[in-house]
Amino acid sequence: MANRGPPKYRNVALFPANPSTTQAVSTKLSAHKDQVIYASKSYIIIRDLVNPASSKTFAGHGTKNTTVARFSPSGYYCASADETGTVKVWDTVGEDQSVKGDFKVLGGPIKDLAWDGESKRLIAVGDGRGKFAHAFTSDTGNTSGEIGGHSKAINAVAIRNTRPYRAVTASDDGQLVFHAGPPFKFEKVIKTHTKFVQDVQYAPSGDYFASVGSDRKIFLYDGKTADTIAEFTEGGHNGSIMACAWSPDSKSFMTASLDTTVKLWDIESHKPLSTWTLGSGPADHANQQLGAVFAGTSSTSLISISKSGDLNVFDPRVGDAPARILRAPQKAIKVASPFAEDGSTFLAGDADGRVFSYDVSSGDSGLIGGQGHTGVVGGMTLAPGSTGSGGSAKVFSVGNDSTLREIEYEGKEAKPASCGTNGQPISVAVTKDRTVFFADAQSVRAIRDNQILSWEEKIQPSAIAAASEGDVVAVASAKENGTVYIYKWTDKLNKIAEQKGHANPITSIALSSDGSLLAWGDSEGKIVLVDLTKPDSPEVRAKRPFHTCRRVQSLAFLSSGKGEFPVYIAAGGNDTNVRVWKIADAQSVSLAVDIVNAVPTSAGAVWWLGHAEGGKAKLAAGGDDGCVRVWEVTLA
Repeated sequence: MANRGPPKYRNVALFPANPSTTQAVSTKLSAHKDQVIYASKSYIIIRDLVNPASSKTFAGHGTKNTTVARFSPSGYYCASADETGTVKVWDTVGEDQSVKGDFKVLGGPIKDLAWDGESKRLIAVGDGRGKFAHAFTSDTGNTSGEIGGHSKAINAVAIRNTRPYRAVTASDDGQLVFHAGPPFKFEKVIKTHTKFVQDVQYAPSGDYFASVGSDRKIFLYDGKTADTIAEFTEGGHNGSIMACAWSPDSKSFMTASLDTTVKLWDIESHKPLSTWTLGSGPADHANQQLGAVFAGTSSTSLISISKSGDLNVFDPRVGDAPARILRAPQKAIKVASPFAEDGSTFLAGDADGRVFSYDVSSGDSGLIGGQGHTGVVGGMTLAPGSTGSGGSAKVFSVGNDSTLREIEYEGKEAKPASCGTNGQPISVAVTKDRTVFFADAQSVRAIRDNQILSWEEKIQPSAIAAASEGDVVAVASAKENGTVYIYKWTDKLNKIAEQKGHANPITSIALSSDGSLLAWGDSEGKIVLVDLTKPDSPEVRAKRPFHTCRRVQSLAFLSSGKGEFPVYIAAGGNDTNVRVWKIADAQSVSLAVDIVNAVPTSAGAVWWLGHAEGGKAKLAAGGDDGCVRVWEVTLA
């Protein structure tokens, strides 16, 4: 990332999103050592299993939905593909993730990719409008043979990684096709399956390959000749089998099924060694298993992907349940909040209505339990006095399912509760006395202890903010474009001032913790700073272009913690940048930190983690890619 002037920030962590999934569609996973790579929306995620916060993203496919990513055998490169039939080969080690090759190989979505053992050749398969596969070199894109023999879309491909090279493809036509090469050429058709063949994988040794399909069948073949060795019939699945993956020692492989089970098979006995049940059966869609991979160098890290996006990590030595489950958003992060004033934990809400908790020190994330929102999470705010782990922490959230949720932290368990609202709330804020203010399409309502105390009718709010250490509330009106109403809270909303005349719709609003400063951003990327030292006579102190975007999406104040200047305000917009402005006093504002290309596409939420210490502070941002990024910024 570039910065204007000397660098004033450093990357601290990236909390990754989970894979994108589609009902009854195989999800391809790839691994190298302790890293797993997968497609997530229009991005590729490299997830570090040991230190999740050290994960990486690749945004080289632009706005195109990605479909699959595979590590090269060396792990130095990745080949990733998208819905347009484009393959990109890029560097996984360097910070710049330089693209080594960019090839348009099919006329439609690519479903799978495979590298040869020398990391020199690739085969891409999918649904290319008449052409279902293409073999090519990874550096120049030159053709390296012909992949044929199928009449329908190809779902999977595998290449034997030792000479003599062989390739096998699996298709919706119910067949596997075996190829010799390179250059690759048709050798024979394998008709063991009776329905869609969902996956095929070579053992690392090259001695075998296995196939699985919608007919619930599992077959083992000779890796050189493609002769059928056995069908695995004892202890099989009760639903379509979507994926298979081999252990590093080539002595066993795992399968993942829509029956919500994962099995580990022994190739000698043809029987399951272990079975893990994650749901109640094929009708339990969220727990249907769509993908599988072995990670690490041993045979003790088996990973499957659920339809819900959960990454399930199994250890055959431990029990009949996952050793751990990695949960994170699959959709864009719309709102976020610290879960403790010290910044040790935070929450983020996504476009699916789910709320996730994050631990900054461990890099772990998890799903908040209980009944979540059923629609987009529209707002989230931390209650004053929230002390964090082991103490009294409380966050309020609202969603377009017309609910207000209260999430409490007791020890290590988050317990959500909810109450209904009138209309769909779009924003939420809280004052020092823990009165919650939420804005719906028509009014602002004040709630404490699940009782409505006050409301302000017919102002059609677009955003709301409250002083967490005071009694000031500010509301931007969509009815009167460019108008902000300022209230004093005394168990009812008393309007004390209003700001009119702003030319553009107001999209984000924030108050400093003591209520002395008010800021709002608009749909044209401008910010206005207002001095509320005298709330009944507010003064505009700064009005300037804030971003090069057409919308400021999030604002967050960082105070000195002592009610003194300087104060800092961070902002995120749909220009991908995150910027921090220094307010030296009520009349002096300057750009302090400029994180260019901070978040791919758009920063839906920005927030501070704790207070400033030693002239530094931690700043976080969540975006359209479902990831959370954390920086340490130096406060000039």
